[in-house]
Amino acid sequence: MGPLPGVGGPVFSLLFFLLSSATASDIPLSVQQVPTITKQSEVQVAFPFDEYFQIECEAKGNPEPKFTWTKDDQPFDLSDPRIIASNDSGTFRILNEGHVAHFQGKYRCFAANHLGIAMSEEIEFIVPNVPKFPKEKIEPLEVEEGDPVVLRCNPPAGLPPLHIYWMNIDLEHIEQDERVYMSQKGDLYFANVEENDSRNDYCCFAAFPKLRTIVQKMPMKLTVSSLKHANASRSSTKMGSEANSIKQRRPQLLLPPAESGSDSPVTILRGDTLLLECFAEGLPTPRVEWSKTGGDLPKGRGTKENYGTTLKITSVSYQDAGQYRCQANNSLGSAAHNFHVTVEEPPRWTRKPQSGVYSTGSSGILLCEAEGEPAPTIRWRVNSSPIEENPFSGDVISPGEVSFTNLQPNHTAVYQCEASNVHGTILANANIDVVDVRPLIQTEDGENYATVVGSSALLHCVSFASPAASVSWQKVEEAKPLEGQRYRLHSNGTLQILGATEGDAGSYSCWVENVKGKTALTASLDVRSATTLQISPRTPRVPKSHTLELRCESQCDPHLSESLTLSWSKDGDAFGASGTEDGRVTIDGARLTISNVTPEDQGVYSCSVRTALDSVTDRTHVTVLDVPDPPENLRLSERQNRSVRLTWDAGDSHQSNVSEYVIEFEGNKEEPGRWAELTVVGGEETSVLLPLAAYVRYQFRVLAVNEVGRSRPSKPSDHHETPPAAPDRNPQNIRVQASQPKEMIIKWEPLKPMEQNGPGLEYRVSWKPQGALMEWEEETVREHTLRVMTPAVYAPYDVQVQAVNHLGTGPEPQSVVLYSGEDYPDAAPTILGVDVVNSMLINVTWSPVPKDRVHGRLRGYQINWWKTRSLVDGKAHPREVRVLRFSGPRGQGMLPSLDAFSEFNLTVSAYNSKGAGPESAPFTFHTPEGVPEQPAFLKVIKVDKDSATLSWGLPRELNGHLTGYLLQYQIINDTHEIGDLSDVHITAPSQPSWRLSNLSANTKYKFYVRACTAAGCGKPITEESATLGAGRQSPGKIPEGVNGTRKGHPLEALEPGAEHIVRLLTKTWVDNNSIFEDVIEARGREYAGLSEDIATQGWFIGLMCAIALLTLTLLTVCFVKRNRGGKYSVKEKEDLHPDPEVQSGKDETFGDYSDSDEKPLKGSLQSLNRDTQATESADSLVQYGEGDHGLFSEDGSFIGAYAGSKEKGSAESNGSSSTTFPLRA
Repeated sequence: MGPLPGVGGPVFSLLFFLLSSATASDIPLSVQQVPTITKQSEVQVAFPFDEYFQIECEAKGNPEPKFTWTKDDQPFDLSDPRIIASNDSGTFRILNEGHVAHFQGKYRCFAANHLGIAMSEEIEFIVPNVPKFPKEKIEPLEVEEGDPVVLRCNPPAGLPPLHIYWMNIDLEHIEQDERVYMSQKGDLYFANVEENDSRNDYCCFAAFPKLRTIVQKMPMKLTVSSLKHANASRSSTKMGSEANSIKQRRPQLLLPPAESGSDSPVTILRGDTLLLECFAEGLPTPRVEWSKTGGDLPKGRGTKENYGTTLKITSVSYQDAGQYRCQANNSLGSAAHNFHVTVEEPPRWTRKPQSGVYSTGSSGILLCEAEGEPAPTIRWRVNSSPIEENPFSGDVISPGEVSFTNLQPNHTAVYQCEASNVHGTILANANIDVVDVRPLIQTEDGENYATVVGSSALLHCVSFASPAASVSWQKVEEAKPLEGQRYRLHSNGTLQILGATEGDAGSYSCWVENVKGKTALTASLDVRSATTLQISPRTPRVPKSHTLELRCESQCDPHLSESLTLSWSKDGDAFGASGTEDGRVTIDGARLTISNVTPEDQGVYSCSVRTALDSVTDRTHVTVLDVPDPPENLRLSERQNRSVRLTWDAGDSHQSNVSEYVIEFEGNKEEPGRWAELTVVGGEETSVLLPLAAYVRYQFRVLAVNEVGRSRPSKPSDHHETPPAAPDRNPQNIRVQASQPKEMIIKWEPLKPMEQNGPGLEYRVSWKPQGALMEWEEETVREHTLRVMTPAVYAPYDVQVQAVNHLGTGPEPQSVVLYSGEDYPDAAPTILGVDVVNSMLINVTWSPVPKDRVHGRLRGYQINWWKTRSLVDGKAHPREVRVLRFSGPRGQGMLPSLDAFSEFNLTVSAYNSKGAGPESAPFTFHTPEGVPEQPAFLKVIKVDKDSATLSWGLPRELNGHLTGYLLQYQIINDTHEIGDLSDVHITAPSQPSWRLSNLSANTKYKFYVRACTAAGCGKPITEESATLGAGRQSPGKIPEGVNGTRKGHPLEALEPGAEHIVRLLTKTWVDNNSIFEDVIEARGREYAGLSEDIATQGWFIGLMCAIALLTLTLLTVCFVKRNRGGKYSVKEKEDLHPDPEVQSGKDETFGDYSDSDEKPLKGSLQSLNRDTQATESADSLVQYGEGDHGLFSEDGSFIGAYAGSKEKGSAESNGSSSTTFPLRA
């Protein structure tokens, strides 16, 4: 419930006396009262296309009024069968049945009961005639060229408005101009006719829009005779004199017509449109001018139309009265006419008499005033009769008022005031009701009202009483009138509570009392929580083409949630329920999304929430950002040889201040159309002095930058050309390129085209031995390189390069020191010793090469080494040289990643930029034993409920003499808790299997096997398996490649009583990984005839042949695989649980190695599952390039960068292969 305007002044008590008299509309119909007309018709037109015509008159009163009518001031009988009268009002209908014209006239309605008579204003019923042009014969009109002509239309009378058109028979409008004009009455005027005005179909059309009728006059024929044609047969002298006599004449007014004289009066009603017209005939065609005597034409409302022939003044006021003058002029003279304009007005009320309710003995006055021109006449009536015919005693009557005293109930009547002049009559009714009645409350009792906290509450108590009654409000529980500035009582009895709080809720009572009695009503008030609203984000700034989302968060009282509605608007214009039709603005309840934001989206966005009791609106201003408009109007000033001032006008920044301007240039020294940045200035600048290079034809452009981005470039400026000059700078980055001994190839960065400053650029190169007191040698070249021969190897020289062009030389050049070409070192270091750190790392020391024997800048030393033989089996190793380089002048280096238990040779040589010098004498050293690699495989070949048999393969690299194996096992049972580790030391290196007993049944174990040498045990290989439960047999697992239909294969020729290892291998055997392995004991059996020679048995011969064939097949497969460089990998199962004894540290990495020819080693491992490129063996070193990388810190020394090389003619090494253990006899 919204607040109402406050009442001025403090309110201390809510006791309000209704002292003013009530109006007639305030009287309840339950109280006796005079009739009051509530509705009546105005002017009624009987259009021929309507079915009926209704004339209305309705009134109220108590007793119910009766209706009568007059027509043209004579009684009108509603019982006429041609009309239909209403039973409950004075309204009647006239049927459109062909007799409507009989009812044309002015009607007045009268509503009467025994207390008085009310009368309506006059209602005019107009029955228009169907307009028609009279049938007539129009004679053709023949005139001579230059004569004035008027074609009369004389349109028929009809219901206004009337529109007249002149057209031909093809309905084409007759063109009008200064010479041809149609008057307000519809006549067509020609100031002077021309030969082309001749036609036989001038038609006048009269249109009556309200009647939907257009009528046409018979066509008129106009023939214009040309004087040249008419006088063609006459003599030229006579023709010329006659033509001159009619061609030209002074203006004569056709409108207003001559009979109206030089002056004419014009009367216009106030507020209407004034049209004054003047049209003159003459030759040349006259022009019309307008003026007002003693003043100017009204500005804004006065216009000249129809080529100046009509003066139009809209909304005429009394100030527009006066004399207006039109004057028609041509070269021969003028004609004028004066219009005396008088402004009049129909009567209009300035004070209408007011109805009133009075109590017995009271007094009153009726006032009636009206204005108009001429001044209206005021007449009074009582109950529709002139007041002078039936005056009440005590009435004092004058033209403008009626006063009365000591009113009594029989004074009740309807007074009428009528104002009239020549332009019309107006009438007003005023009811005088004299009644005495106790208060009647018209508001329903027990009304429920509601408002929200902070708003106003309005509790109504509309009543009627005569004499006037007092009204008071109170809270039911307090039983005393409300007091305080928050409470306001309006004249109609309504209570307004300002700034309602929750404490204002409750029941209220309204008491109304006068001398006739007292009455009351009750009402209740609920105070709800006010609705809150917040729109976010606040004042967002969004770049163009981005997406903006506005959210409207609201909260309302739970009782009002069902009535809550939300709407969005921009700059006061509401959006549709779902957004805009193009879908760019979408609304999803409290979320408004604008996609692809444009500058038109900027503005104030409002979110409005309305409930049944309140409404609230929040607003946010959206600013749309865009890149600036390009700067404009670039101007050049202060033109100098090496500078110019550039000035520009800033473009629109699009709501984001310009942070900087980027000045770009295009020069003739660069490729055409290539713009480069010259300088950047602050966003507040619009002028900058630009430094320029010589010998360049410049053109500039400017880009503005703000937080959104860069503007488009401005239009280019005018060109500015700088004169040539000597170079400002010399080449930079002077250097020597690697060259041959006693040679310097000097190079430098050439000057850019913008730095050359003039034509004919060359470079003057000067050089001499460093510090020598001798003349500079010099040479001038066009390129940016020069080859110079020197007498010494790697000798220092002072070198200068200076830029030169046709206008002079550059600044004095700076000297740089360059060295002539290097040669290979010619001396070798001496190896002082080799310290073995461990089985894979040694420290080499050597004596440095003398500086004069390096023949260049010493880059460092390189160690060349190769393995000669293995100390495990004493086999020689093919010569395969590896190289490791150490940068800088040093005397020791660490050599890592060596093979354990092997013999090596090494040499040391110095190297410079040219290359390495001679090698030292070879030095031989041995590496000690190391721990072996992990076994090649580990298999659980047999399990029972309390035992398991394991088999494994030899390590690929023994790294010493094998001393045995360490077998460990523990319970895991697929849990995170693991059992204690048990150790079994196997001291027989040749025994690659073991049977564990005393295991727990139905238990999962993890097994570890390590190979050991004197240096210790290596990394373990692991496998998991579970023992069987009670009563279960070991499963018979048949792998792929085994003939599943064959149940067994006899093994013959086994020594009885001996243990043998039996392995089941795949046909494509490539290593010693068996898919089944077990230890068996051969037992003898007794045969009859055992004394026979076994060699004579057929089965034995067949077995030997099969074995020979299988052996040949296996050798063939191995040979093919080896020649392919195959890599045989044994994929081991990943450990499920960590090995507690496996060290977590990784092998130290010392450097990168490679062969010089980058060929893979033969026999290197390759996966059987996919063809991959052969790589180096697992212990090979990855190649390092030249440079200071490969830092290692095992002993705190710098190891260096490695690069390997294989000596020519050295044999390639063979990769290791797995071995299958034979059956033990």
